[in-house]
Amino acid sequence: MMYYGSNTTVFLDGQWLKASEASASLYSQSMHYGSGVFEGIRAYDVHGSPAVFKAEAHYERLLTSAASMHIPCNYSVEELTELTYELLERNHLTDAYIRPLIYLGENMTLGTVEESHLFLCAWEWGKYLGDKSLNVMVSSYERPNPRSVPVAAKVTGHYTNSILATTEAKRKGFDEALLLDENGSVAEGSGANFFFEQDKVLYTPPLGNILPGITRETAMDIARDLGYEVVEAYFPPEKVKGTDGAFFTGTAVEVAGIGLLDGNPFRLPWEETIGYQVAKVYQNLVRQSSKTQLVNT
Repeated sequence: MMYYGSNTTVFLDGQWLKASEASASLYSQSMHYGSGVFEGIRAYDVHGSPAVFKAEAHYERLLTSAASMHIPCNYSVEELTELTYELLERNHLTDAYIRPLIYLGENMTLGTVEESHLFLCAWEWGKYLGDKSLNVMVSSYERPNPRSVPVAAKVTGHYTNSILATTEAKRKGFDEALLLDENGSVAEGSGANFFFEQDKVLYTPPLGNILPGITRETAMDIARDLGYEVVEAYFPPEKVKGTDGAFFTGTAVEVAGIGLLDGNPFRLPWEETIGYQVAKVYQNLVRQSSKTQLVNT
């Protein structure tokens, strides 16, 4: 997939540049050791103009991730949000995926680095996992232990774990992977949070071993508004198999239904699940103006 064309504009360290003209040092600590932080954000077309969904929440998480990795960043949430809208305007984008990245300067040691760089880009991107019900496997790879790295931070290096899990799943004929934590409890997908439902109750792993997803939180709010109980709890994968339904949530995947887990089908058709109802409300919510989003969430 091409992420940029000849006229694509990106933001790098205070400058608007053609994507083909932007460059980074090969001696960056982020390049060698994976110490960088990023976000995935979506904008939706609302009457011909872009509405960035929960931009402030995403940029607050970006700055929190940077602080947890001792990465300096001199931009505020408000400045980052304004730059995002300018990025979309310069590229004539309304429906778009936005990728902010903070990466480090030149340093071949494992110590802290005082120099950081801000890169912003955007492109048109459909649902990351498509629209069909997913065939998912329990991965042989575990989520990183939270005592070894800050798993609540969206760190570039963490995603080597996700790449390994996804690669394993696809090579075995599955669409996606479901990772467990160090105790054998369900954690999350390779790049999305996980929910399952049983007897009109929605279950999801608690914070601690997972990324605190912004779409996850939105889905929980929607389900509660619809009158459903949402329980955050640890559970083994065996408890999930054969239940009423399951789905992933994330900015890239939005709300994606799961049809099979390790070959075991879920009991209800997707259209009869809580997840389907959440997905419909979510699609309406993200296509409201940014001001209306704030009122409703």
